[in-house]
Amino acid sequence: MGLLRFPAPHTLNSNSVNSKRITVIGGGIVGLATAYRMAQKFPGARLTVLEKDSGVGMQQSGHNSGVLHCGLYYKPGSAKARLAVSGIRQMVAFCQENAIAHDVCGKLVVAADASELPRLSALEERGRANGLEGLQRLSRAEMLEIEPHVGGVAALRVPQEGIVDYPAVCETLAARLASGGAQVVTGAKAQRLRRNGAGWVIETPVDAFEADFIINCAGLHCDRVAALAGERRELRILPFRGEYYKLRPERQGLVRHLIYPVPDPRFPFLGVHFTRLIHGGVEAGPNAVLAFAREGYRKTDFNPGDLFDALSYPGFWRFLSKYPSMAWYELRRSFSRELFCESLRRLVPEIQPSDLATGGSGVRAQAISPEGDLVQDFHFIARPNALHVLNAPSPAATASLAIGAEIAAMAEKAAE
Repeated sequence: MGLLRFPAPHTLNSNSVNSKRITVIGGGIVGLATAYRMAQKFPGARLTVLEKDSGVGMQQSGHNSGVLHCGLYYKPGSAKARLAVSGIRQMVAFCQENAIAHDVCGKLVVAADASELPRLSALEERGRANGLEGLQRLSRAEMLEIEPHVGGVAALRVPQEGIVDYPAVCETLAARLASGGAQVVTGAKAQRLRRNGAGWVIETPVDAFEADFIINCAGLHCDRVAALAGERRELRILPFRGEYYKLRPERQGLVRHLIYPVPDPRFPFLGVHFTRLIHGGVEAGPNAVLAFAREGYRKTDFNPGDLFDALSYPGFWRFLSKYPSMAWYELRRSFSRELFCESLRRLVPEIQPSDLATGGSGVRAQAISPEGDLVQDFHFIARPNALHVLNAPSPAATASLAIGAEIAAMAEKAAE
């Protein structure tokens, strides 16, 4: 499903949106950016953001590698492609306006051998179809001028890609919302949603909040919040942990910018890559393994309810049946620095296991269909008094302000 269809004439069209109580559930970057754009569009609306953690952006938003994605990989015409292209411009402008650390440093997408050259060409065509600017096909000699230690036979230079401090973006969005009169309430997990006439009461540990309209941006728990609102959980969120290594300080000179592989269409995930970090250092990864908890950032993190939720879902087993070799390889690589390093050498041949120090990890909230397919695009359910964001994988952080702007524009149109 594409992005956002408000079912006019029902959604938010009673009286003016400016008089509505709008509550966003989830204080990650998508929830905060949506509230921020709603506040800009409807300055009279009473906006509340409810976040279950003690601070904003503490889950996916604070555990990613901080890349600004410009829309290279996504199917032309998809919501991902459209919103990444506009979203990176909006995010860079927001960072410039608020003095948030960012760097549009560019990246190389590397064809490791001749067999990958047709896919590299197809990727270049896709990027141009999505409106990316400045794409440049590089020979081996030209690659080495940009990344002297890179491997491969050819590359695509993507100058619009960059890196950013997403936790700082979240903190700034929260501060801007609060200064504008919105409530940003932490420690406020949505435990129960009940109808109150045409609106809602959201019960949390700190208080009960009334709302005329709710926007569910609960990320790793979005399917559960939707269920609290009476939606069937046809899609299920499965948490995939991505584990990173960091290059030791004396070896960080091996990577100057961002170095990515050509995606393999046989597999659902991108593959390991190298990412410069905005505050220094270089990350290498991630892999992708099922986490035993929705907030399972360590191998030892375990939540029986979360694990049962995944293992009892037929879509999970159908997914495994489609990609058994990939799943087994990713699991082995999770416990083997040597195997991880072997994957990295396709991009930077000089990398040795001794160059790698244990890094951080993130958890991707991936919606999977009952048929076992990864939901690739953003997925929304719109109701007369609610909107549920049920799949917002990468590039959701980059596109967050664009997603919020589109939600606000559709709300305004529905209110006319």
